[in-house]
Amino acid sequence: MSAYLTIDFPADQSSAQKADCRIILMTDSHDVLSGDEAQQSEAKQEAAAIGFKASAGSSHIMSSVSGLLLIVGIGEAPTTKLAAEKAGAHLYNAMRKSSKMSAVMASLSLDASLAASILSGAMSQSYEFNRYFTKKEETKQLQLSVIASDSAIQTHFVDAEAMLKGVFLARDLVTEPANSLYPGEFVRHIEGLKHLGLEIEVLGETEMEALGMGALLGVGQGSSRDSYMAIMKWNGGGDEQPLAFVGKGVCFDTGGISLKPAKGMEDMKWDMGGAAAVTGAMCAIAARGLKRNVIGIVGLVENMPDGMAQRPGDVVTSMSGQTIEVINTDAEGRLVLADCLTYCQQEFKPQMIIDLATLTGAIIVALGKEYAGLFANDDGLSAQIVEAGQQVEEKCWPMPMGEAYDKMLKSHIADMKNIGGPWGGSITAACFLERFIDDGMKWAHIDIAGKAWADSAGHAHPSGGTGFGVRLLNQIVDNWQQ
Repeated sequence: MSAYLTIDFPADQSSAQKADCRIILMTDSHDVLSGDEAQQSEAKQEAAAIGFKASAGSSHIMSSVSGLLLIVGIGEAPTTKLAAEKAGAHLYNAMRKSSKMSAVMASLSLDASLAASILSGAMSQSYEFNRYFTKKEETKQLQLSVIASDSAIQTHFVDAEAMLKGVFLARDLVTEPANSLYPGEFVRHIEGLKHLGLEIEVLGETEMEALGMGALLGVGQGSSRDSYMAIMKWNGGGDEQPLAFVGKGVCFDTGGISLKPAKGMEDMKWDMGGAAAVTGAMCAIAARGLKRNVIGIVGLVENMPDGMAQRPGDVVTSMSGQTIEVINTDAEGRLVLADCLTYCQQEFKPQMIIDLATLTGAIIVALGKEYAGLFANDDGLSAQIVEAGQQVEEKCWPMPMGEAYDKMLKSHIADMKNIGGPWGGSITAACFLERFIDDGMKWAHIDIAGKAWADSAGHAHPSGGTGFGVRLLNQIVDNWQQ
């Protein structure tokens, strides 16, 4: 909901010098990466005198000639952006622990991109979602002023801060309860991005019915909330065909008539994690001003049981014209995506499509919570996604598809069933989606069921919504090679 660390680069250094303390970043070999020469010398002497090891996550406050010094141990000196972000997380934690409200950090002796990554890691670590607490002590806002002789540090940080806007938005959306974030409210959040330069178009049920989107509409027909499709357009690349991202937005998934067990059903508020990732990614792409054309499409529904709900055994007609026998109403996300994928191809003819969805529990059985599952019809696209995931630590593992799995979707009454057999559930789900991809269209499906939510905090994300996918999609755009 909020980042509790504000970072600035003051032109008037005298105001920054009034801060409560000075930050000294120290490695476990006692190399000092910030502060002036006098501060560095005092910090090294203090560390040696008290046996301060400067291991990652340690900290120590000392008095000095120039005021209080907050020595932050970061372990090994960072050599990658990811390592620098982890160091930044330690920096924020040390500031929070110290109870000092403001700090100044000067003379960062690091490459500009690494220095900026330390700052963005600190800001990412400061995120909290506190909207619904009434008795919790309010988290205090901290201030970090950076005095840097290299202006490139600020340039890199401005880009990283724009990325974090998208990450924080995705985290907020995933963490919100379903009674607050229903499809219409999700649309309101998307329309709030117009100020960034995104073009927003929203299709309601009447428009989708006219387009023949029976697969998507069938999922939402049991809910009192209307279903929507939202289209976000970023035109930064001139006349080129766009890249396209599609997200599953089931704002709450009871399973429908194929009702889920009560235990754990509360987690299904984040079954819109794919739509959150795409929305956050489009926010970041616009805020960063990327020189590409990018389309983001999300299908927004609730899967609820009532007298109007879709039944097991129903047959629906998708926008593509293909018919689907609904064997299990809890395999609903693929129905939403099917119409989104068709609409995307017909309207925009993109260079490629990547869809993201919290689609199957089976992918967690296969990969745990370390990787997202990656399915693609093009080896080059798959390789680009894997590379991008490694660069931003949003890792994806390539999974198989093929005829043996696809034939498990055969129906005796329609063109296909919406589920396969008892095994390979994440694979047959991907095979289902592939049936809605036109010949020659590069496409990938990323199953993020194990990555959209975290039960415990990581080095740069809280427990709850992780924002997974925002940085991945941005990195794919940054790296894009057709």
